Amino acid sequence: MTAVVSRTGAAVLAVLTLVLTTIGVAIPAPAAAQPDSEDTKFLALSIDEVTPSVVSLTSESVVEVTGTVTNVGDRDVEDVWVRLQRAPVISDPAALRTSLSLDQSGFDTVGEFEQVTDRLGRGDRTEFTIELPLRSELEPSLGIDTPGVYPLLVNVNGSPEYGGQARLDDARFLLPVLGVPAGEDTSGPRTSASTPSGGTAGTAPRSETESFPAVPPEVSRPVAVSMLWPLADTPRLASGVPGSATEPARLVDDVLATSLAEGGRLDGLLRAAEQSLETDPRVTEGMCLAIDPDLLVTVANMTRDYLVVDDPADPMGAASPGTGTEAAIAWLGRIRALATSMCTVAVPFAQADLTALAELDDPSLTVPALRSPSTLVDTILETTSLPDVVWPDSGVLTENAGLLVAADGPVTAVLADTAVDDGRAAMSGASPRNSVRVSGVDGLTAGLFDAAASAALAGMGDAPSTPSFVTKAARYDLADDSATARFQDALGALAFPALAPSVDAASGVPLPAPGRSVLFAPPQVWSPSPDEASATLSMISSLIRSGTATARPFTEFVAAAAATADDPNTSVLDYPEQAVTDGVPAEVVRIAAEQTPRLDALQAALIEDPQAQLTPQEFLTPLREDLLRAMASAGRRGEDPEQAVDVATLRAVEVEEAVDGMFAGVTVLSPGGVYTLTSEQSPLLLVARNDLPVGITVRLHVDAPSAMEITDIGPTQLPPRGSRTLTVPAQISDSRKLELEFSLTTESGLSLGSPTNVTVRSNAYGRILAIVTGCAGALLLFLAGRRLLHRFRGEPDPADEGYERE
Repeated sequence: MTAVVSRTGAAVLAVLTLVLTTIGVAIPAPAAAQPDSEDTKFLALSIDEVTPSVVSLTSESVVEVTGTVTNVGDRDVEDVWVRLQRAPVISDPAALRTSLSLDQSGFDTVGEFEQVTDRLGRGDRTEFTIELPLRSELEPSLGIDTPGVYPLLVNVNGSPEYGGQARLDDARFLLPVLGVPAGEDTSGPRTSASTPSGGTAGTAPRSETESFPAVPPEVSRPVAVSMLWPLADTPRLASGVPGSATEPARLVDDVLATSLAEGGRLDGLLRAAEQSLETDPRVTEGMCLAIDPDLLVTVANMTRDYLVVDDPADPMGAASPGTGTEAAIAWLGRIRALATSMCTVAVPFAQADLTALAELDDPSLTVPALRSPSTLVDTILETTSLPDVVWPDSGVLTENAGLLVAADGPVTAVLADTAVDDGRAAMSGASPRNSVRVSGVDGLTAGLFDAAASAALAGMGDAPSTPSFVTKAARYDLADDSATARFQDALGALAFPALAPSVDAASGVPLPAPGRSVLFAPPQVWSPSPDEASATLSMISSLIRSGTATARPFTEFVAAAAATADDPNTSVLDYPEQAVTDGVPAEVVRIAAEQTPRLDALQAALIEDPQAQLTPQEFLTPLREDLLRAMASAGRRGEDPEQAVDVATLRAVEVEEAVDGMFAGVTVLSPGGVYTLTSEQSPLLLVARNDLPVGITVRLHVDAPSAMEITDIGPTQLPPRGSRTLTVPAQISDSRKLELEFSLTTESGLSLGSPTNVTVRSNAYGRILAIVTGCAGALLLFLAGRRLLHRFRGEPDPADEGYERE
């Protein structure tokens, strides 16, 4: 709404301004108003730095915020002012998200407006610094006198050309206060017309000095903290490339070369864990490395010469040598060393969507997705990972997916505490119960992680995302927040379980002290900067050192969840609608459903040769893994889910094309022209070709007319990348040209290659030839018998008349 000021009122305001300015009193900006149009944006406010980012007993007692104001509108903006505001302390974990989308009026503890600039031109930007003490009786302050997590807001006002003074943007973030430091209130008199905490607008100036004692946190109810530390990445291996004993691996890009190198994302995550192990082993005591086997497979391939394709849509096309071999060797060595000193657990291969896997219900995909990851991690890292634990990347499960997960025996699923029917009760801290037995799925128990903290952690870094389990009311556009603000939100969410009030806000009932525990689980493909990764573990360390938290090994967390298998109380899985939206594209599921049986049939037909360099399984496993990569959840909850869908669909299509190429590579070669048989029983000679690097067993299928009988030659083995002549017994009873169709199939009847049409002509004359031959034979016998009879009688043969000797 536009602020409307009468001419008389404006004159009075001008006189008052002149008088107050003359006596040296600062004038606060007018009360916030709305811009000319709700759809028009004139200024963009970004938080660049918060000092201290975490308030503790030893930190400064003043909070300083540095930010940037940018003119993003179509006109200049005059009189740009900012001020710092605070909302009430968070008492419900749901407010860790919802408080960041409150109306600015909810941030009712306010400081003074401070001018940033007189005029900000179009496209210009300017930095500002604003500060407020944590508490004060003599001047505006944040009014923070107890530990907790507080939502803060920076409000920017200005006057766009052709418009009045208005609130043009704001930025919000969380401030964790582990302890309120001691301080002295030595500021001068308050002159703001705003209403700070602990005072009333317009009160008389006070100049006396007041001291504030430190307020330590409550340590009688420490929370037991466990944390999953994910090491995963978006699938990078080029799709549709079968296994090879000699060809180098192909990647769609060389992003991992940077990520694994010093200063990269994966280097930063690994380095943060290494440093914590050295500086505060209590932190790593409660940590467990959650490792994607697809990442390890890719990095292991990068330790040798590898290629980066020029066009991901052409995986077998032109490619350039990769540059990350040294970084891959070093990173893989470091993670091997760390894995032997810490808890390690494997996540589903390539973060494959378990709901889609349950829909397909195909063991040839389920095994590499859920059963093989632990073996891969243990083999590559030379360690022993924690068994019988499944952490779906989405943090939620359908009942069918739960049945799939528990099909081979008892298993613990790591889920969001909103993924079961009583998740919200667990999330609020009203009950220490953070593990449940799942109703309707025998053998499945669930360990619940802190959904609010996980959502905040997902917002960190340069690739923020919103998990599927976040409710609609708590979803907002992360692009509106700076990386600094999102990082502050994550710190606040990590601190909240340790600083949560000891009394339930709704009922006033004291919360139970024993048994409180929490599991922090960032998204599997997590994108904090190296500094943010280190600061995250430093936050856990600070909670432990402050006495508000203790480390709980992840193995104990899982054991407690598994122990609920005998619990008579059960919980129903809750699969949110957003998870359906974020799920695997239908086209990918269709292709996987069609190609998986073809791969199974092809593998059954391939020949296991102990002397061969390449086994059938090694040859085809990459294609099955490609289908899993196409079903990966990575990117579908980020800023550009459509691109993630396109990439996934392309991967599936490339597998489809590769399988088609394999089947087309085993075929009967056309002899060309007309095939002439020398007799009615002459065999047909054909050539079968196998372009695959593995031998294969085939059967010849012949579609022949009734005038020709073909003998089945049975199973035939074709050598790798070779050919074989097939001798096909045939019997023809017609002298006409006959059209035959030859094709190859697997022993299970699946067609290979393309059919070959052959025109056959025989020199045989069928029944007529037989009759003529018979008659000629009979006549010959008759004549020979007559001659012998005449000779026996001593009579000349009449046939010899005219030929007597003279």
